[in-house]
Amino acid sequence: MCSHSTFAGEGHPLDAVLVGLRPCGAHDFITTRLRRAPIEAWHLLGHLKETWGHPSPASWAVRSRHCCHCLCFMRKMLAAVSRVLSGASQKPASRVLIASRNFANDATFEIKKCDLHRLEEGPPVTTVLTREDGLKYYRMMQTVRRMELKADQLYKQKIIRGFCHLCDGQEACCVGLEAGINPTDHLITAYRAHGFTFTRGLSVREILAELTGRKGGCAKGKGGSMHMYAKNFYGGNGIVGAQVPLGAGIALACKYNGKDEVCLTLYGDGAANQGQIFEAYNMAALWKLPCIFICENNRYGMGTSVERAAASTDYYKRGDFIPGLRVDGMDILCVREATRFAAAYCRSGKGPILMELQTYRYHGHSMSDPGVSYRTREEIQEVRSKSDPIMLLKDRMVNSNLASVEELKEIDVEVRKEIEDAAQFATADPEPPLEELGYHIYSSDPPFEVRGANQWIKFKSVS
Repeated sequence: MCSHSTFAGEGHPLDAVLVGLRPCGAHDFITTRLRRAPIEAWHLLGHLKETWGHPSPASWAVRSRHCCHCLCFMRKMLAAVSRVLSGASQKPASRVLIASRNFANDATFEIKKCDLHRLEEGPPVTTVLTREDGLKYYRMMQTVRRMELKADQLYKQKIIRGFCHLCDGQEACCVGLEAGINPTDHLITAYRAHGFTFTRGLSVREILAELTGRKGGCAKGKGGSMHMYAKNFYGGNGIVGAQVPLGAGIALACKYNGKDEVCLTLYGDGAANQGQIFEAYNMAALWKLPCIFICENNRYGMGTSVERAAASTDYYKRGDFIPGLRVDGMDILCVREATRFAAAYCRSGKGPILMELQTYRYHGHSMSDPGVSYRTREEIQEVRSKSDPIMLLKDRMVNSNLASVEELKEIDVEVRKEIEDAAQFATADPEPPLEELGYHIYSSDPPFEVRGANQWIKFKSVS
């Protein structure tokens, strides 16, 4: 029998295999390699193959000039190598390779200069991106993209009903804006709200369940696509432009309560011509409210191009007496730096500021709009190939050694799994019962009765 001795060290996953194995000619070489990170096992296999070609176990025993103990050793050792590479943590070999690579901690990038209105200087034209932030932004944008594509699929399967406006292509807007403010700041937007709902802190599961009208949704299944809410996030509003005066009111509350907070008030280019928006501009400027008015210009209001709908497409100048800046809304770093600049401007007590984010949506206006009757497929493909926000960030990170292609692919796989799990929940979760139709009208009131479609139908409302 073989003599008993350990070589890998106490607690090492190979220790149990090495116990009872007697040293042989290649033993010291192998055990030295296997004491290191699991990636060294690849070097071991490569060394054996290079040295001995592709030998049989019998030839290993002969070449090492040892008895059958060496054959036993080699078989068990190679099995152990396989287990190490599959790992107790079940991580693939690619992740082991990623873990062993030395990435840069941060990198400096040049970003597009913003067009300015009534401002002497604007956001910086260079910015630093850390590896940690880059990976976070990439994951968030991929999650929004995949979530919207899953919503498209569920809608076509008639699992999601009613209005549904998707924001794929505009991920740099929602993720970049969130990166430039504090969690205690406020945000209100229109009906293309899924991405902002996610970046404000709700889970994909809660969002998809709301889209499918289930109890586990963020509004208990009673709000749907256009009416989602979270802490310091006020929707999701279905009436075009109506959220802009509300955003000015939230900014008024920030100032009235003496809080160092700002409100991001978003609307689209289609709503930019509405009178109520200019009324909100006027009040915010008179009272110097900490409000950032943000026009998401995705070039089409429903099916009408901005050139056909607006006498002036310089939306960042629409505030007239309010300073403004036009930002590349497809570049998350541009959006982040512009948002930081605008937030600092508002916090300093100077009043409101206006931002125009030049962006693009890949889907039509809503799920009832195929999106190709007023623009060509070639136009959409050109934006995808040249200006896609996820692709731009990915290229920057890979080219600056902030991440590897393999690492980002792993994130893609994890995101897809998260979306699939959320979709399963959103289709299996029960719908809210009819008796809960009147629930949650108020947040902290005693129960009361709500009249239904006629005076004989009554619903109980519970906060």
